Amino acid sequence: MKTFLATVITISDRASKGIYEDLSGKEIVRIMEDTFENAGAFINVCNFVIPDETILLRAVLEKEIRLETDFIITTGGTGIGPRDITPDVVMPMLTKQIPGIMELIRVKYGLQFASAALSRSVAGVANKSLVYCLPGSPKAVVEYMSEITKTIFHCHKMLHGSSDHNNS
Repeated sequence: MKTFLATVITISDRASKGIYEDLSGKEIVRIMEDTFENAGAFINVCNFVIPDETILLRAVLEKEIRLETDFIITTGGTGIGPRDITPDVVMPMLTKQIPGIMELIRVKYGLQFASAALSRSVAGVANKSLVYCLPGSPKAVVEYMSEITKTIFHCHKMLHGSSDHNNS
């Protein structure tokens, strides 16, 4: 049985300096491990915490894409602040965008919390990797992952040439 590979990258100046604990990245790791365990699948998840630096984020992403990591999930840097660079770094690296999942999340949670509509989160494909960029709050991570995990296995199958679509 295949062991899936995932990399979680927390982009935060303060967490990378130890000013506060990386709760968002840890929450993604927990959700991914639970999701795969509940599906009877195996996953190995690596977790990085880096500052909001374009060159560093690009280097980590390039390495994971080159390694064909199945899932690359970032947390942090999706807002409109001067150091929020994640979507700007990720977007040019995507070969295909998956806008629907993030649009769904922004609408669903934006109806409850206006600030949710301000996220610049993106999702897409880079080589053989599925890439998801999430906000940096643990609460937002839970909300986003609750939607992403509903399609994660199907997306992976489609990316690798098999799907459950009926031709009717």
